[in-house]
Amino acid sequence: MAVEELQSIIKRCVIIKNMGWNLVGPVVRCLLCKDKEDSKRKVYFLIFDLLVKLCNPKELLLGLLELIEEPSGKQISQSILLLLQPLQTVIQKLHNKAYSIGLALSTLWNQLSLLPVPYSKEQIQMDDYGLCQCCKALIEFTKPFVEELIDNKENSLENEKLKDELLKFCFKSLKCPLLTAQFLEQSEEGGNDPFRYFASEIIGFLSAIGHPFPKMIFNHGRKKRTWNYLEFEEEDKQLADSMASLAYLVFVQGIHIDQLPMVLSPLYLLQFNMGHIEVFLQRTEESVISKGLELLENSLLRIEDNSLLYQYLEIKSFLTVPQGLVKVMTLCPIETLRKKSLAMLQLYINKLDSQGKYTLFRCLLNTSNHSGVEAFIIQNIKNQIDMSLKRTRNNKWFTGPQLISLLDLVLFLPEGAETDLLQNSDRIMASLNLLRYLVIKDNENDNQTGLWTELGNIENNFLKPLHIGLNMSKAHYEAEIKNSQEAQKSKDLCSITVGGEEIPNMPPEMQLKVLHSALFTFDLIESVLARVEELIEIKTKSTSEENTGIK
Repeated sequence: MAVEELQSIIKRCVIIKNMGWNLVGPVVRCLLCKDKEDSKRKVYFLIFDLLVKLCNPKELLLGLLELIEEPSGKQISQSILLLLQPLQTVIQKLHNKAYSIGLALSTLWNQLSLLPVPYSKEQIQMDDYGLCQCCKALIEFTKPFVEELIDNKENSLENEKLKDELLKFCFKSLKCPLLTAQFLEQSEEGGNDPFRYFASEIIGFLSAIGHPFPKMIFNHGRKKRTWNYLEFEEEDKQLADSMASLAYLVFVQGIHIDQLPMVLSPLYLLQFNMGHIEVFLQRTEESVISKGLELLENSLLRIEDNSLLYQYLEIKSFLTVPQGLVKVMTLCPIETLRKKSLAMLQLYINKLDSQGKYTLFRCLLNTSNHSGVEAFIIQNIKNQIDMSLKRTRNNKWFTGPQLISLLDLVLFLPEGAETDLLQNSDRIMASLNLLRYLVIKDNENDNQTGLWTELGNIENNFLKPLHIGLNMSKAHYEAEIKNSQEAQKSKDLCSITVGGEEIPNMPPEMQLKVLHSALFTFDLIESVLARVEELIEIKTKSTSEENTGIK
């Protein structure tokens, strides 16, 4: 049968208008089948176009959405790319457009959210699952409805419903795929970045429908908003993710940043962004954590060192963000993110004023529960004391009574002599080095740091328990070495306890390496401890001789 005859039959059949949508499914499946010859595909396209023109639009809308929902994997994008244009044509015929557009956008987004987001430049260019193509096509699908809303100036209920549906779609798009999407460098390739294009258009849609992003992001989090919450599932978290994504796109990627008022201070922008950074750091995806670190860096670099007042730490996010950095530093499996988090924590510390640094150090010493992090904080405390002693006017937060209160958190063993010295070796070494520095730099007669007043407590709470702990630990590991040597002679496998954890079935030669390494750590701690006690004895003896007039 000729194509012309088939078209003629379809056009003449009255039943096609009400029942023809039943033919759409089989026709679309034929179009999606790659084995069909080009000539047959042309026929199917012609039939499909006729069905779209002739069928009842309400029935056809539901039929097309069912076809979009059916596929999985790589077929999702193939189905969407085929059906978007017909879907747009059908919706244009309907009177109740807001509901139809909302239903269509929700269905499309649900399917797109199932596709993996390409991460690397190569993956974006390959676009194996077609997500990048679908994002571009989805913008073209939505544009006519946005433009129609702009042209229609009436404040009708239908227009308000359409605004809500488009706003809901924009928020969902900011969360997926834009929250996890990677962006190409802003070079020649940046112009072809599909996600940058998608993000720019989505933010443009927000402004076009009466919700410019500056008004939205600066009202987010306030009790009274100039725009309404949308009915998301897990509403607050959905909205928080979307707003964080929007902040990153504007402040880091610079998309539509020219719309921001130029009068906003760096401190105000930091305060605004800290809540979004907190959202990013709570996630586990590499790309999302990376965005949080980039947004933090972007916000902090605008601020002068020592200018962030301690009062900002009364805002929840100003304490939870550094705690989030600590979690990334200690728990994230990706080395580059761990190093970046460490650098960002140091940058954050540098921006705080003296009281702010002091407050943060106390907080992190009490909450980090990680020897390496505590050693890092102790090193920062040492640096602040050093700067304070070099100034003509001492900093009260890192000298005298305030410093002693901080040293109480540093110069002690959590479980006294029973403390696991190997597990806490980084912290203990940092504490001893700080104490050695204080003894050298601060004379007993000056006592700027208050060290010499508290020396008795430091000896009782730190030095003496450390001596006992070292003797116990060395005896334990020497016994383990003896057992391991005996096992080596008998060529048996046995277990050893290192850092409070049992390591089973380790070859004796490997056991010996681990045990000797632990003993080396204890010897190192012991040597620094001996040097500290020697310096204390020299200083106290010298002071005593000066006070008695002995030369």
